[in-house]
Amino acid sequence: MIHADLLHLAPDLLRWHLPRVETGRLRPGLTVSLAVYGPRLHLVARTAPGWADADQRITLALWDGEVAGVHPHPRPHRRFRFDLHRHLWDVRFAAELRDRSGADAWPGDGTGATHRWRAEAEILRRAEGRPGDPVLVRLNRHECPEVLPVEGPPSSRGRDGRGLLPREALLLPDAATWVPPDLELLRAGLIDPGQLHPLVADALAPGHARAATPGETAGPRYVDCRGQRHRIGLAGGVLSALDHDPAELRREEILVAFGGTPLPCLRAIEDATHRPESLTDIRARLDHGDLPGALRAVEALLGPHAALRDGPLRDELARVEQRHQTYELYRSGLAGPGPTKKPRRRKVTR
Repeated sequence: MIHADLLHLAPDLLRWHLPRVETGRLRPGLTVSLAVYGPRLHLVARTAPGWADADQRITLALWDGEVAGVHPHPRPHRRFRFDLHRHLWDVRFAAELRDRSGADAWPGDGTGATHRWRAEAEILRRAEGRPGDPVLVRLNRHECPEVLPVEGPPSSRGRDGRGLLPREALLLPDAATWVPPDLELLRAGLIDPGQLHPLVADALAPGHARAATPGETAGPRYVDCRGQRHRIGLAGGVLSALDHDPAELRREEILVAFGGTPLPCLRAIEDATHRPESLTDIRARLDHGDLPGALRAVEALLGPHAALRDGPLRDELARVEQRHQTYELYRSGLAGPGPTKKPRRRKVTR
């Protein structure tokens, strides 16, 4: 059974649906149950703690109740669980997203999937073997949430006297609490189905036309240079001034070495190498784990044979290398538990 689940697990679909923080990055230090085999054995997906994150990697493991290891939260999270939502990671169930999200019945007046809460609560009760127990819903994403029952008056809070959610209470999974953002974006016309994961698009917008993936082109850029419009572009795999002959460029480089003002074309190449306008995009790709895409963007900008000089671009790539080293230390258990959080000061009111 585990072998079949691993065979049908779609890592890109899992990544698409995993919980994220406000920046759009994967929620760090999380253990998500994907499937349950018996009373204690879980197939889980884990994200690294924030201090050891590299390329937004996801690891798979079998959890049998032991808490050994360096992960800060090795136990499956009861709020973020996918074992009741196989359509979020298993290709055999991907088409169920439309029904499980209530796409055909969603009134479109809020992000809460209130129209699905009762049905999802029954799924949770059956899975836990607690048919008569109340199910609570976490209404916000803060540390001290407002929690309401799926059924019953709003005054029947599901928290104890200290304002905490009881550990034994049934909590509706986050995936069942909210309308998928993909559905919201589609209904608002803010996204095209072709921009979604293909399996998500097939479920939420069946019959849509698949959009062609645009290729990355790197045509010449134009620079106002001494009263003329000159081109800079790739030549021999390196970003070069295309409208200056090699002898002129050598003379200009010598003048610059002695403190002279560089040609506008050379200055544009220098800026692209040290402070590229697309650095924000490159940094975003690196932060979200798209190292190949970031390297393609660098090559399209500077050429595949360009030597990186000191500057923000080189610093960003060095930062990624350091993150990879930290991640490998974390994975091998040699990094220890990582940096400890400073205790929060409690605000005293008079």
